[in-house]
Amino acid sequence: MHKVTEALETNHYVIVLALDFSKAFDTVRHSSLLEKVAQLDLPDNVYKWLANFFNGHSHCMWFNGRTSQLRNVNASIIQGSGRVMYVVNAADLQAVTPGNIMVKYADNTYLVIPACNIDSREREISNIEAWSCVNNLTLNQSK
Repeated sequence: MHKVTEALETNHYVIVLALDFSKAFDTVRHSSLLEKVAQLDLPDNVYKWLANFFNGHSHCMWFNGRTSQLRNVNASIIQGSGRVMYVVNAADLQAVTPGNIMVKYADNTYLVIPACNIDSREREISNIEAWSCVNNLTLNQSK
């Protein structure tokens, strides 16, 4: 609300787009997340701990008395690390038009476009779609 209020101080209206990424926590690739973590100013041992935490997970199903083969899990933010790791993953999602504002809280993302930038909507959505493809996320435009 603070960013919207700030934008309204110099504009007659603003457009607020609430973005929904389908199954956001389930589709984040460990490899791309760890590339982003490596860019942070963290001690090596913290990075190694996170890499160890996200590597080596597998999953199988038991149904009708039968167990499936183990499959490696190379995507999803594992419970317990979710919100913080999603924030790290989404840190490079930025508005492309000066004056537009991307507001993020965990997996909730909002794009605030002031009236003076109304013509930038399509370019911003294209940027968000491109970012989501690179980051193995699906922008749910029906919501």
